[in-house]
Amino acid sequence: MEAKAIARHVRVTPRKARRMVDLIRGKQATQAITTLKFAPQDAATPVRKVLESAIANARVKADKAGEAFHENDLYITETYVDEGVTLKRFRARAQGRAARINKRTSHITVVVANKEGAR
Repeated sequence: MEAKAIARHVRVTPRKARRMVDLIRGKQATQAITTLKFAPQDAATPVRKVLESAIANARVKADKAGEAFHENDLYITETYVDEGVTLKRFRARAQGRAARINKRTSHITVVVANKEGAR
């Protein structure tokens, strides 16, 4: 059983989101949620929400297939952050000049699956 969740156009820079994704890659799903819940970084919140969505997608998939669902059997098999659209803004500077500000966005993907030896 494999389930996937994607959050697109999340207003967090990809570099900061990748720090959180690297922290949870390969871990058990419930343990990863706990890790992200207590992480002080702001990027942990959207990553945690995507992970919880992937777990919920796995639950729905198991119900449709008529299989038993155990949240503790799920592991994060694949997770990555891609760069999304960059919002370009301008700020006034001295002597009539303008400086560009890049507001970066991310596409966060999390895939959870049962471990082969879990049952």
